Amino acid sequence: MSQSRGLVVLAYSGGLDTSCILVWLKEQGYDVIAYLANIGQDENFEEARKKAVSLGAKKVYIEDIRQEFVEEFIWPAVQANAIYEDRYLLGTALARPCIARKQIEVAQKEGAQHVSHGATGKVGCSSDQ
Repeated sequence: MSQSRGLVVLAYSGGLDTSCILVWLKEQGYDVIAYLANIGQDENFEEARKKAVSLGAKKVYIEDIRQEFVEEFIWPAVQANAIYEDRYLLGTALARPCIARKQIEVAQKEGAQHVSHGATGKVGCSSDQ
């Protein structure tokens, strides 16, 4: 068995993109911790946890961050009238920094060297070095 290239905390949704990235990171030699954030989406978190484990995640964190998402991101955006093209609320865009902040907290707690995210057509993996 080869030596691990390090520990990665992956922002994981259980969908196709993040599941493929989890497997890819494992194939590249990384140990992966999956991080799932409940920001109010309709999601079966237990199924996503099972999927992450079945794909090789070393550990899975599932955190309910709805309150801080609303209080620290949504509410200030509403107050600032942050609407795209006068009709579209930026919920997904606002969720990213909230999730990333919690993901970094997990990475620090776990002593991870890297964090990663996945989005359609994009793969990100960066070192804290």
